[in-house]
Amino acid sequence: MPVYRRHILDKLIRRMAEPRQFLQVLAGSRQVGKTTLARQMMAAFGENSTYATADGASSEDGIWIEQQWEAARFRCQETGSWLLVLDEVQKIVNWSETVKRLWDRDSAESLDLRVVLLGSSPLLVQQGLSESLAGRFEILRVGHWSFQEMRDAFGLNVDQFLYFGGYPGAASLIGDEDRWRSYLLDSLIETTLSRDILLMNRVDKPALLRQLFRLGCAYSAQILSYQKMLGRLQDAGNTTTLAHYLDLLAGAGMLCGLPKFSGEVVRQRGSSPKFQVLNNALMTAQSAVSFTEARRDPERWGRIAESSIGAHLANGAQLGEYELFYWREVSKEVDFILRRGNKVLALEVKAGNRRTSLPGMAAFDKAFGPAKKLLVGTGGIPFEEFLSISPAALLG
Repeated sequence: MPVYRRHILDKLIRRMAEPRQFLQVLAGSRQVGKTTLARQMMAAFGENSTYATADGASSEDGIWIEQQWEAARFRCQETGSWLLVLDEVQKIVNWSETVKRLWDRDSAESLDLRVVLLGSSPLLVQQGLSESLAGRFEILRVGHWSFQEMRDAFGLNVDQFLYFGGYPGAASLIGDEDRWRSYLLDSLIETTLSRDILLMNRVDKPALLRQLFRLGCAYSAQILSYQKMLGRLQDAGNTTTLAHYLDLLAGAGMLCGLPKFSGEVVRQRGSSPKFQVLNNALMTAQSAVSFTEARRDPERWGRIAESSIGAHLANGAQLGEYELFYWREVSKEVDFILRRGNKVLALEVKAGNRRTSLPGMAAFDKAFGPAKKLLVGTGGIPFEEFLSISPAALLG
């Protein structure tokens, strides 16, 4: 089996080689390679390991977890050490309470049973960890595949990555765009919406959440006020509902709303969001415009390119590497603002002739004095080069 995402795999293997101290948690959205990473880690660990997934298990109680745990516990008592990998744990009601009880029992008895938990709903996994497992776990957050990873693994060039995004399971289908699009819509988007969000969270207006997702993908890398959203959505309810649904979509690794940078947290939270998909495929798969047609349309390609840069930046923010914003005052705008501690970086994106000037950067520089001011695209850092680096490295 080819080894991908080596940096994550190596970190996980190092942690599992240490004396038993923490639960290890791999959290990330669907199709980012969590299960593959876990299986490759099991191969490195040796034969003393068990994998089980909660797909198809009863979600009513923690009996399934107990059954898998007891089987691994029995083997651990025979061999002295064992590794248990539990996938999709967030599907089990009160999973974290069951895991806490079992983990603490093993700790009290000095049983060397190592445990790795996998979850495709990062928001629900985090909630469970915070509620019951404080001080007992370490998280490895697994983001979407980068351009460099897709290029090295599947040979995608930068234009293909801008359009087809970073889903490894769909990479082999890009030669047949109808099939690629169907796979994204049916196997990934619909599955995530129906199973990871609607089934696992209280959503009073599921049709509204779906409409918000489609709207956000269509407007990725664009600012849209909540009032304008209300005008474009049927039965939209209120802005609080929309903000909550946007949080659920972000928690599933699909779509987020970037806040406006102001230096004041209160104003940031109340600002109009800038929609941003976490993977460009979520934007392009829902469009009837083909790769060739999009490439020939400078205006559309510019939006796709800016969204791809935004997705690259947003993934780093989702992994906790920095905070990500946009900035706008009247007619002046800066596409993306990165902040870590007191260090601020301002970034503009330009594709083709989409923009002829960048008036917002000078105004932002005067108001906030960022440590760095970058231009990506035409006249600046080439898209291919920028998508090949970690944005966090730019903050020093």
